[in-house]
Amino acid sequence: MLLRPNREVVFNLIFWLLYFFYEWLGLAALSGNYGSYFINACMALPLSFVISYLTVHVYIKRYYKKGRQLEFWTLQIATSIILLLIRRNVNYYFIYPRYFPWAREVPLYSLGKLIVELVNLYLIAGVYALFYFVRSWYEERQKAQSLLQEKTLAELEVLKSQVQPHFIFNALNNIYSTALRTSPETASLVSHLSSFLNYNLYEAKQNFVALKAEIGYLRHYIELQKNRYGDKLDASINIYDEINDLYIAPLLLLPLIENSVKHGIANSIEQGWIRVDVSKDRDHFSIKIENSIEESAEAGEAGREGIGITNVRKRLRLLYPDGHEFRIVAEPHSYLVILKIKTPK
Repeated sequence: MLLRPNREVVFNLIFWLLYFFYEWLGLAALSGNYGSYFINACMALPLSFVISYLTVHVYIKRYYKKGRQLEFWTLQIATSIILLLIRRNVNYYFIYPRYFPWAREVPLYSLGKLIVELVNLYLIAGVYALFYFVRSWYEERQKAQSLLQEKTLAELEVLKSQVQPHFIFNALNNIYSTALRTSPETASLVSHLSSFLNYNLYEAKQNFVALKAEIGYLRHYIELQKNRYGDKLDASINIYDEINDLYIAPLLLLPLIENSVKHGIANSIEQGWIRVDVSKDRDHFSIKIENSIEESAEAGEAGREGIGITNVRKRLRLLYPDGHEFRIVAEPHSYLVILKIKTPK
């Protein structure tokens, strides 16, 4: 929706009132026949509203913007013919005989008169659509600027964390080499940490990364959390379809996993679980992240959206404005996040 509901209602009320007064007072002022033109305005307004609303809010949004041009033009032409015939017949048989008898001198289906009536219908529809097109252009520009600002801030945050990154990796590699000889378990943790940092510092700079790489990043995070929580954390990542050809915005999934750990594992007394399911359909891929919840005083906190979830919603609106679905299903014993992203055709 281009406008917030209350603003859209106000805009439409003002717009159609102005159109009504134009059809009534504007035209009547030329002849002084206010009564007749009031009736004419009452007839013209509903038809103009119908064709304007259908064109802007139905046909363009549901068909033209989605590449279904044939259906768009078919519906547009059919609607135009139907409304044109309604307008012409109502005028000819009901309005003209009583208020404009001289107008009946023109035949009912005169080509010239039909063209004039059609222009009148689409003239107001064009003015109505113009506002929404300008508004849409402005909002797209705002989204682009907001996305650029978000990207710039993210890059600044990454730069802040890049304090001698080569030194850090060299140190981690040295620790890894030493740990291999003395403690393989420690070496494994160092390897996960090194890969985790490498993704943050380098791969996350890209606009989009392979979904497989993002999933690998989650695996490193989960392994590090397993070291922290031990047997308390039971986590699994299940990939049901081939995902080598899929891409996603980097660091989009980590807040969802962090939310699962924070509210599902950290707050639990007994063992908790996290399950990540990745699947692909014909026109989209799905990622489901579910975690257990204990019935405790802290469990209600899991149902509240923190900064992480809020930021994910915001990034999705910016990155995939018309190409995603994001749902949360909170149950007494589990918390499920479902993310669906359309794949480019």
